[in-house]
Amino acid sequence: MAAPKVAVVGAGVIGLSTALCIMETCPSCSVTILSEQFSPNTTSDVAAGMLIPHTYPDTPIHVQKQWFKETFTYLFAISNSAEASEAGIHLVSGWQVFKNTPREELPFWSDVVLGFRPMSKAELQKFPQHQSGQAFTTLKCDCLPYLSWLEKRLKATGVQMYTRKVADLWELHGKYDIIVNCVGIGAHQLVGDKKLLPVRGQVLKVHAPWVKNFIRDGDGLTYIYPGIHRITLGGTREKENWSLSPDPGTTKDIFDRCCSLEPSLWGAQDIQVKVGLRPSRHCVRLQREVLNQGGVKLLVVHNYGHGAGGFSVHRGTAKEAACLVGECIAALQGSSSRAKL
Repeated sequence: MAAPKVAVVGAGVIGLSTALCIMETCPSCSVTILSEQFSPNTTSDVAAGMLIPHTYPDTPIHVQKQWFKETFTYLFAISNSAEASEAGIHLVSGWQVFKNTPREELPFWSDVVLGFRPMSKAELQKFPQHQSGQAFTTLKCDCLPYLSWLEKRLKATGVQMYTRKVADLWELHGKYDIIVNCVGIGAHQLVGDKKLLPVRGQVLKVHAPWVKNFIRDGDGLTYIYPGIHRITLGGTREKENWSLSPDPGTTKDIFDRCCSLEPSLWGAQDIQVKVGLRPSRHCVRLQREVLNQGGVKLLVVHNYGHGAGGFSVHRGTAKEAACLVGECIAALQGSSSRAKL
């Protein structure tokens, strides 16, 4: 059969990384990315890009750990290369602090990040409102340069990109052999997934170059994540709130909370407010599906529903989605061979 034509719908970090993994595992494929929005206008552009996993209740922990480990290993190699600056990837050390002792002594990802250990009494003096904490080094993606870097790599492999809103996956039947659904919160409407809900996140991007360490309050609601040029201050988790308009009261609340953790932030300048809708689900939807309409079949691979944890597991889930695409190609080739017989 001719080279399989694959359409990846969605151009956030999940869509771009999935397209790249497909090209790496199935280089004979023709891959096209279709998306209503590209960077800098995706949900991924709002994300902090810190590699600290979010837990999915309905996904086995060993699977989540594998996704995170693959992502960490991939990004660590880039951070250790000449491409680190262009890709916007760097190591950052800091603290996760708790007002109450956490239920789990060690998070499942503690042996994937670097140098994970309990905080010393001397370190905890910086946080008088907190009883305990954990210190470690992890990776941070600065989202805008990372998405640009991914796009550049994709274009170099011959991937085509088109701005297009896909309202129904069946629109693509006949033009593409396999459709990969990476539309994030858009899947609520595109495939009618009622298990997928928006969790509104508002963050501030500020200029405060003297802050070098990340600080994350134990529940993950308040955080300070230093990037290469700006620091992300967060945040909010507003379930089933579809509003993309910044709320001034929320801006003040986030800033006050972050300044209570790091008082030097009162001197921060050039405060920008960003809002994104996290595509939240009890588990990432990562599966093959054969849609059927009057006996006509459409092969689909779903990879969406990463919620607040997209950057932490994006490479791991992209690799798995690419394997599912490979299974679809094998099925197509099998049916093509049988047709010839």
